[in-house]
Amino acid sequence: MKNRLKVLRAERDWTQADLANALDVSRQTVNAIEKGKFDPSLPLAFKCARLFGMRIEEIFEDESV
Repeated sequence: MKNRLKVLRAERDWTQADLANALDVSRQTVNAIEKGKFDPSLPLAFKCARLFGMRIEEIFEDESV
């Protein structure tokens, strides 16, 4: 799954650790999501969307479509 987390995080000058703390996950989880090695759960995707004030579809894109 493609995502814009790294770009959105960089726009705010947040480290992976900052984002991880805001989402209540580990830095390794943020890293894996940003690299496309891990797809977030639906609750985590909603949490990301709320944090950035966006819709899930604006952050995450299904590559199989």
